[in-house]
Amino acid sequence: MAFLKVRVTPGARETAIGEWVDGVLRVKVREIAEKGRANEAVARLLAPALGVAAGDVVLKRGATSREKLFEVAGLNDAEIGRRLGAPML
Repeated sequence: MAFLKVRVTPGARETAIGEWVDGVLRVKVREIAEKGRANEAVARLLAPALGVAAGDVVLKRGATSREKLFEVAGLNDAEIGRRLGAPML
Protein backbone atom coordinates (compact mmCIF):
# COMPACT_ATOMS: atom_id res chain seq x y z
CA MET A 1 0.00 0.00 0.00
CA ALA A 2 1.21 3.49 -0.85
CA PHE A 3 -0.01 7.06 -0.67
CA LEU A 4 -0.34 9.60 -3.46
CA LYS A 5 -0.55 13.36 -2.91
CA VAL A 6 -2.79 15.08 -5.45
CA ARG A 7 -3.77 18.71 -6.10
CA VAL A 8 -7.15 18.80 -7.84
CA THR A 9 -8.62 21.44 -10.13
CA PRO A 10 -12.37 20.74 -10.21
CA GLY A 11 -14.62 22.18 -12.89
CA ALA A 12 -11.83 22.18 -15.48
CA ARG A 13 -12.44 22.17 -19.23
CA GLU A 14 -10.87 18.75 -19.51
CA THR A 15 -10.12 15.76 -17.34
CA ALA A 16 -6.39 15.07 -17.31
CA ILE A 17 -3.45 13.98 -15.23
CA GLY A 18 -0.93 16.80 -15.23
CA GLU A 19 2.63 17.23 -14.09
CA TRP A 20 4.34 16.68 -10.76
CA VAL A 21 5.12 19.78 -8.70
CA ASP A 22 7.14 19.33 -5.49
CA GLY A 23 6.04 15.71 -5.11
CA VAL A 24 2.36 16.47 -5.69
CA LEU A 25 0.53 15.26 -8.79
CA ARG A 26 -1.67 17.88 -10.49
CA VAL A 27 -5.02 16.55 -11.73
CA LYS A 28 -7.89 18.30 -13.54
CA VAL A 29 -11.44 16.98 -13.60
CA ARG A 30 -14.58 18.31 -15.26
CA GLU A 31 -16.80 17.47 -12.30
CA ILE A 32 -17.51 20.23 -9.83
CA ALA A 33 -16.53 20.02 -6.19
CA GLU A 34 -19.99 19.19 -4.92
CA LYS A 35 -21.10 16.16 -2.90
CA GLY A 36 -17.79 14.37 -3.55
CA ARG A 37 -18.19 14.28 -7.32
CA ALA A 38 -14.73 15.68 -8.03
CA ASN A 39 -13.14 13.26 -5.55
CA GLU A 40 -14.82 10.30 -7.23
CA ALA A 41 -13.74 11.55 -10.65
CA VAL A 42 -10.11 11.75 -9.51
CA ALA A 43 -10.21 8.18 -8.19
CA ARG A 44 -11.79 6.96 -11.46
CA LEU A 45 -9.07 8.77 -13.43
CA LEU A 46 -6.17 7.49 -11.34
CA ALA A 47 -7.17 3.80 -11.17
CA PRO A 48 -6.64 2.91 -14.87
CA ALA A 49 -3.54 5.13 -15.08
CA LEU A 50 -2.07 3.13 -12.19
CA GLY A 51 -3.32 -0.20 -13.52
CA VAL A 52 -5.37 -1.01 -10.43
CA ALA A 53 -9.06 -1.55 -9.74
CA ALA A 54 -11.18 1.49 -8.96
CA GLY A 55 -11.71 0.21 -5.41
CA ASP A 56 -7.95 0.20 -4.81
CA VAL A 57 -7.76 4.02 -4.97
CA VAL A 58 -9.28 5.44 -1.78
CA LEU A 59 -9.39 9.04 -0.57
CA LYS A 60 -7.83 9.17 2.90
CA ARG A 61 -7.54 12.91 3.55
CA GLY A 62 -8.71 16.17 1.99
CA ALA A 63 -12.34 15.53 1.07
CA THR A 64 -13.11 19.27 1.04
CA SER A 65 -9.64 20.53 0.12
CA ARG A 66 -7.86 20.82 -3.23
CA GLU A 67 -4.91 18.99 -1.65
CA LYS A 68 -5.79 15.32 -1.27
CA LEU A 69 -4.14 12.14 -0.13
CA PHE A 70 -5.14 8.90 -1.84
CA GLU A 71 -4.25 5.42 -0.63
CA VAL A 72 -3.40 3.00 -3.43
CA ALA A 73 -3.57 -0.70 -2.58
CA GLY A 74 -1.22 -3.16 -4.22
CA LEU A 75 1.52 -0.69 -5.21
CA ASN A 76 4.48 0.94 -3.49
CA ASP A 77 5.57 4.58 -3.78
CA ALA A 78 8.23 3.85 -6.40
CA GLU A 79 5.80 1.95 -8.61
CA ILE A 80 3.22 4.75 -8.41
CA GLY A 81 5.88 7.24 -9.45
CA ARG A 82 6.99 5.06 -12.33
CA ARG A 83 3.47 4.52 -13.63
CA LEU A 84 2.56 8.21 -13.40
CA GLY A 85 5.85 9.58 -14.71
CA ALA A 86 7.17 11.12 -11.51
CA PRO A 87 10.55 12.83 -11.83
CA MET A 88 13.45 10.78 -10.52
CA LEU A 89 15.07 12.07 -7.33
